[in-house]
Amino acid sequence: MGNLFPIHLTIDSIRQQMLSALKGKKRFPLVLMLEPLYTCNLACIGCATERHTGKLEHRSPLQKCFEAVDQSGAPIVSICGGEPTIYPELRELIEGIIARKRHIYLCTNALLLDTKVYGRIPPHKRLTINVHLDGMRKTHDLVCDRAGVFDKAIAMIKEGKRRGYHVTTNTTVFKDTNIKEIEEVCQTVASLGVDGMLVAPGYHYESVDRDVFLTRQEIHNKFKRVLELSKRYRLSSTPMYLEFAAGLRNYQCSPWSTVTFTPLGKHFFETWDEFWNGMDWDYWESRQDSLCQNCLMHSGFEASALLELKKRPRDILRMAAWNFLG
Repeated sequence: MGNLFPIHLTIDSIRQQMLSALKGKKRFPLVLMLEPLYTCNLACIGCATERHTGKLEHRSPLQKCFEAVDQSGAPIVSICGGEPTIYPELRELIEGIIARKRHIYLCTNALLLDTKVYGRIPPHKRLTINVHLDGMRKTHDLVCDRAGVFDKAIAMIKEGKRRGYHVTTNTTVFKDTNIKEIEEVCQTVASLGVDGMLVAPGYHYESVDRDVFLTRQEIHNKFKRVLELSKRYRLSSTPMYLEFAAGLRNYQCSPWSTVTFTPLGKHFFETWDEFWNGMDWDYWESRQDSLCQNCLMHSGFEASALLELKKRPRDILRMAAWNFLG
């Protein structure tokens, strides 16, 4: 089946870890969550309100986005939002990030791919189209609060693969998520030839007042089933992270491994130095904050799993087999 991640992405991530270790850095970003805007064309039930109510004129200018990419040094840039295909300067943004030799995940609901991406932004080895898909037709349209979103997403996945794009999917698991349906999603998108599937527990945004999120024990219960699915489908999460989500391992959080830039700044700080040097990383790594109690997000713990590999040689072999053998 080939390796799960493009070889240059794997090499760049390893290089980042090695260079940081040589420089004596304990903490370093691996992923930049770049949110150039809060404007969205959907208002999904599990999304923070600020991510679908923002005005387009309040978007971040290109130069600010590039500064965030340069300052973070992260080898992976996840362009999200809001809905990034609405961003008027998207082509220039992608071209600029590729020129900086970063790998891009364009996280999208797929509604505008045919008019804003396909035919305008060519396929590239450093560009991955990451389509959000939270269930089959009835469930996904319910989560998105609009009919027809599932069908459009499936059509755009097919079209993306036909045009030669690297395409993955991203599925969020909520309290009422039926794992049997997640298996059906995996079967469906696998039949379309997607290059990977991310299945992850949702993050509990404070501004979401609906009881849709999982407790830690509920995550463990559901992800024991997801762990079984990973033996049959190309899930993008590492085996170690999935075992952690299933309650079979324990890791400290690595909150610094995934940093965020929004129209309001770096994690709402004005400058990179203020954010990076002013954050109490020891506190957030400890998971003692009330916001952390039910959080098992891959963005906080995938890096922890990778950094722990050196302590468990057997896991290194498992990782190699998972990435290169499928």
